[in-house]
Formats: sequence, C-alpha cells, structure tokens
Amino acid sequence: MQLHFKSFGSGTPLIILHGMLGMLDNWQSFGLDVSDHYLTYLMDLRNHGKSSWDSRMDYMVMAEDVRETMEAQWMFEGAIILGHSMGGKTAMQLALAQPELVKALIVIDIAPIEYPGGHEIILQALQNIDIESITSRQEVLEDLSQTINSKSVVHFLMKNLSRNKDGSYRWKVNLEAVSDNYQALLSAPVFEDAPFYGPTLFVRGGQSNYILDEHLTKIDHWFPNNKLASIDSAGHWIHVDAPRRLQEIILTFTQQSGL
Repeated sequence: MQLHFKSFGSGTPLIILHGMLGMLDNWQSFGLDVSDHYLTYLMDLRNHGKSSWDSRMDYMVMAEDVRETMEAQWMFEGAIILGHSMGGKTAMQLALAQPELVKALIVIDIAPIEYPGGHEIILQALQNIDIESITSRQEVLEDLSQTINSKSVVHFLMKNLSRNKDGSYRWKVNLEAVSDNYQALLSAPVFEDAPFYGPTLFVRGGQSNYILDEHLTKIDHWFPNNKLASIDSAGHWIHVDAPRRLQEIILTFTQQSGL
C-alpha cells in the first residue's frame, strides 16, 4: 500500500519512520528542523496514523509499503532512510531487501534481533477502553493512568485518540492488527542473502536497553559499514529526550557520507 506522508524541504530525500503506536506527527518538529538540509518525508506506517489498515503486519510487507510509496514519489534513485524502534526494523528490512533504494540507513535505538515482549499491558489497556461509549478525552486519560504508571507514555498514547465530526471518538491506530501481529513486530528483520553494505548509523540511548553491547556482533555482520553513537542522557525516545544532539549526530553522519 502507499503510505500517508507529509513532506517539506528540498534536496536529497530523507524518509523518517516512527515506532509502534506512534505516527508521523511524533517526528514533525525534528523533521522540520532537518528539512533545512533535506527533502524530508514523514510517513505513517500501515495501521498507524492516517495510513490504511490491513490485517497483515510484518517487516517484509511494511518495507514493501515504503518502497511502493517511494516509487509513487519518483524516488527511484533512493533516499536516506531513518527509522525509530519498529520503524528502525522496517528501515533495516528495506535496506536488506532493496539496498539500491537506501542511500544511507539510520537506525534509532533498535537492533536487528528478536525482542521479548513488554507492550502487552499497554495494548490491553488500550483495548479495554470502550471507545464507542466515551464522552471526553479526560475519561480516556484517567482510564489509562490507572493501568500505566508513566505520564509520558500515557500522553504519547493519547495522541492516537481522535474525535469524529459527530463528537464520538476513535483510535488512529489499528489496535487489533498491532495486537494480532505483536510477535511479528518483536521479531528480527528477515535477513536476506547479503548484508547491507551502505553507510549505516545506529544511535542508542544511554538510558535505554534496546541496543546492548551483546547486539553489536549481529549489527556488524549485517550492516558492516556502520557507525554507533550513544546519547547518554536519552532513553528510548531519543528524538524527544535529546533532539538537538540527535540532529547533530545525524547531520555529521550524512555529510561525512557525502549526502
């Protein structure tokens, strides 16, 4: 499917892919900042934001969505692909499957491995809300806060709540598809016959455990032309915790890569 997107700026295309339960709006401030240097595309992955819903959700098909959207926008010569978390695995999958479309790969706080679960409580809390009967955003906020202790996570999830013209509410994210395909989303990308040899940057948060030293061997094998940067003050949402430092690291990398 072709994905919903926003674009700004000019120059070499830079595509930014969000994480699970997110949407392109999570990266809008960051995307506007880097659009001084690149033609920046923010994309909603399938079953998220304003992109179409589908029962299938795995990294091969999500990478194919990105490819189809790129070709519809005449990006036949490729783009810089940046992905965070689930979006990072999608970006890695595209680089492994269609390396000619990836001028450079930037992966934010995720490794090419299978992860244990951890979002089950969040998914269940969202699904437990009777979305058709709620009358206010405050009602949803209070319901989620009873189950999820982190205010930042609750406010992140609340961005998925949308109000219809008739005053009713709906989720922007396809919770059923995400829940049904959760094990596929925890999985590693599908490794192709050859590694991706293009310039690659992995950025990890010092307060996050998503990219550990034990993961570096696999990163080096499948993405041999990689650089690793750490931002000690940041957690998993690096673009929220340290946007300026992340931007500096990314622009240094792309400029050194001749992009």
